Amino acid sequence: LIFIIANTLAAFSTTFSMLLAMRVLSALMHGVFMSIATAIASDLVSPDKRSSAIAMMFTGLTVATITGVPLGTWIGQQFGWEASFITIAIIGFLSLVINIISVPNDLNEYEQASMLEQLTVFKNKSLMMVYLITALGYGGTFVVYTYLTTLLTDTLHYSDDAVVILLVIYGVMVAIGNTLGGKLTNNRPRQVLIGIFLIQAIVLLIVGVTVSHQILGTIAILIMGLFAFMNVPGLQLIVVLFAERKNKATTNFASSLNIASFNIGITLGSVIGGYVLNHFSITMTPYFGFAMVLIASAMM
Repeated sequence: LIFIIANTLAAFSTTFSMLLAMRVLSALMHGVFMSIATAIASDLVSPDKRSSAIAMMFTGLTVATITGVPLGTWIGQQFGWEASFITIAIIGFLSLVINIISVPNDLNEYEQASMLEQLTVFKNKSLMMVYLITALGYGGTFVVYTYLTTLLTDTLHYSDDAVVILLVIYGVMVAIGNTLGGKLTNNRPRQVLIGIFLIQAIVLLIVGVTVSHQILGTIAILIMGLFAFMNVPGLQLIVVLFAERKNKATTNFASSLNIASFNIGITLGSVIGGYVLNHFSITMTPYFGFAMVLIASAMM
């Protein structure tokens, strides 16, 4: 509801400060939603399908990103930027109605955790390790992905129109990989994640080796997309399992911290990618991403 209100107010913002404040508020609600939705998704299915359920949720996020960015841009160009926010608010309202209708009322309810209980999550060494692994393993790909458009145009010499098509295909590969990752990590998630991280690291290394060759480099980048989100469901499932093992009441909070770790990984990867771009070469970004993911696999 706050997400809907924030986007509605964003559409009617009269100053940049107001618009920025509403965007920050809606972003905060997105993080809260994702953490709670993870717990709900894992409760809706049997224990052996929890990772697949989480993967389905994140696949929805991926599809929304692939379609939402160009759709929002088109709406803004045709009807004004305000229309984009109104559209988001309408979609948010429809999602709220669907949630009210479809989410069962008899889900396993977690006990309400006090602030002090929630802070005990930071004393859980296993969870802290997973958060660090999430930031490194997930963020490694973003060393390359943040500057992927530049890589495709300047190094692989694709036209702007071709880049749009390749990014859509990349998004499809991400969605496939995320779904596949959910199925693979339903059982023995830790062991499977080690394998996923190792393959992801190898793929990033191959991207670095082939990036000067248009065909081979393109194939390697698309395969990189396949493994980019494959670790997400397993990492989120492990956080839920670790939190439930210690104190089930802290599950939502623990889950939200892992969502934050994903975003920290994106920021970390982007910053490292920018540093590499400024001090070395864009063709070196895959090697730094490789190092990050390799460290994550060793920590797993």
